[in-house]
Amino acid sequence: MLDIKIIREDPERVKAGLAAKEYDGAETVDRILELDAARRDAIRTAEQLKAEQNRVSRQIPAMKKAGQDTAPVFAEMKKLSEEIKGCDAKVKEIETEYTGLMLSLPNLPDPDLKPGGKENNEPLRYYGEPHRFDFEPKNHVDLCTSLGLVDYERGVKLSGNGFWVYRGLGARLEWALLNYFIDTHLADGYELVLVPHMLGYECGLTAGQFPKFKDDVYWLDTAEDAQRRFMLPTAETALVSLHRGEILSEAELPKKYISYTPCFRREAGSYRADERGMVRGHQFNKVEMVQYTLPEKSDEAFEELVGKAEALVKGLGFHFRTVKLAAADCSASMARTYDIEIHIPSMNGYKEVSSVSNARDYQARRGNMRVRREGEGKTEFLHTLNGSGLATSRIFPALVEQNQLRDGSVVVPEVLRKYMGGLEVIR
Repeated sequence: MLDIKIIREDPERVKAGLAAKEYDGAETVDRILELDAARRDAIRTAEQLKAEQNRVSRQIPAMKKAGQDTAPVFAEMKKLSEEIKGCDAKVKEIETEYTGLMLSLPNLPDPDLKPGGKENNEPLRYYGEPHRFDFEPKNHVDLCTSLGLVDYERGVKLSGNGFWVYRGLGARLEWALLNYFIDTHLADGYELVLVPHMLGYECGLTAGQFPKFKDDVYWLDTAEDAQRRFMLPTAETALVSLHRGEILSEAELPKKYISYTPCFRREAGSYRADERGMVRGHQFNKVEMVQYTLPEKSDEAFEELVGKAEALVKGLGFHFRTVKLAAADCSASMARTYDIEIHIPSMNGYKEVSSVSNARDYQARRGNMRVRREGEGKTEFLHTLNGSGLATSRIFPALVEQNQLRDGSVVVPEVLRKYMGGLEVIR
């Protein structure tokens, strides 16, 4: 949620930021300002009426003691009570619309981001060179099928399109990737958290995915309203609610968490011809990184998360690039995002395997998460950041394609061999 003070003080800046994200929010901002003024006026009027009601009510004991008629005073009290009820109802009505509009606004992009969408994304750096073969390479679907690593047909039989089954050495290779990610994060001082896979509405609201994107997740229809749950689309949705409604001390920050979960996505829309196999799916595995920081430390935390994601991909020996996203390509909740994009030979291009983002205080405002500075009584909103570290559904295809040999076997990256019983080549 945006800071109403920023909207009051510089609405044109807010409109420009929203326009950079290709969000048509000028009328919404104007309406928010109208509602904000009306809300404050209604609250002020209600407080004045309540003060008058208290003043009048204090007269009653003295009037009774003096034997005076109190009927006019009670009549005035009744009138004031009705007026107060009317003001309170007006405040509630205004606040309902005001809160809904405030929740609808996306985060403002950092000022150094280019406006617009994907066409303005900026590659910052490249690592390594694209893999070159002296034979005709196979795509990951054919490789995984011939080696018995992934059973696509039975995945469809079990759950439909967009699902697959890891088998044998494929299941072990997937588990090896996850262990490599987790062990690296633990060595860096991150706390491993295993979160529920079914979450309540407030988690989606705090993360900034709800209400606008509430139809993009899988909902469970076993309960209604407050008891209804959805399948988490990413562990970030859970991790950024761990401290919802809490005030942390300055000494507690930064909080550094990782979590392994399957992720459940509706993935609406059609699949492109080159997105076969596990490049896009309704369920995939991911290790997520989340940090809670002091505002002045969030840029430093962002660079740390980007560096960690890059290091994981480097450790696997892959060619990749790091891309700074333009404003409109950042998700609604984020002020800035860098994508780590890995090269998948059969797709003749790059696919994102990690997005590292800084939400600034946007999620903290939605979840009322604050920090109290040492020696100070007042509190302020903290900052939240997240990054994939990493998702496997695109790492796996890149691994088998980039590491394939002429005979169709696949070399296991050195960092994974200790998790594979020392196996060097999958034949």
